Amino acid sequence: MNRYSDLSENAHDILREISNIGTGNAVTSLASMIGRQIDIELPEIQIMGYNDVPGLLGDIETVQVGILLDVSGDLKGMFMFLLDESFTKEMIKLLLGKELYKLAELDELDRSAICEIGNIMCCSYMNAISMMTGMTMNVSVPDMCCDMVGAILSVPMIHFANLSDEILFIENQYGLGNMSLVSHILFLPEIESLKKIFDAFGEPYEN
Repeated sequence: MNRYSDLSENAHDILREISNIGTGNAVTSLASMIGRQIDIELPEIQIMGYNDVPGLLGDIETVQVGILLDVSGDLKGMFMFLLDESFTKEMIKLLLGKELYKLAELDELDRSAICEIGNIMCCSYMNAISMMTGMTMNVSVPDMCCDMVGAILSVPMIHFANLSDEILFIENQYGLGNMSLVSHILFLPEIESLKKIFDAFGEPYEN
């Protein structure tokens, strides 16, 4: 297996199950943080080329918040949690009790709160993988940036350019009161790490 798109349907099912558990854990933690009930739809996971990702996020000049975490240990790779303007504003309002009018106005306290959300979301996926496979992982301190999608995506593209031109794209849709919110997670495990995950399930991972 040399590309994510080489994965078999069984391998896709395993990734969907990891996503379901990871998302469930993340939403439970996030709901506890903000003191509100959050409804969640089943996450949608896709394998796509880097160049196709901006189109699903608006366009290459759409401004979003990205939280990046490096993963090491039995699993090596990168997680990026992406929040659009609506999601970011609502989280700041619920967590800090303040109105945010523009993403450019994020101060140090805002950034700390958003980093914690990204850390919770991404670590929930790591914990799901660890629970299901017994793999041990270390996660870096989250690094946050607010920029156009094209600039944000340049970081994983440069890091993984020699490994794959594809990405695991996970979309989560939430119901928060009358609001419908969307976030995205970009999961970029090294190919050898993916093989370890599927080996732990005793499943073939290639078509």
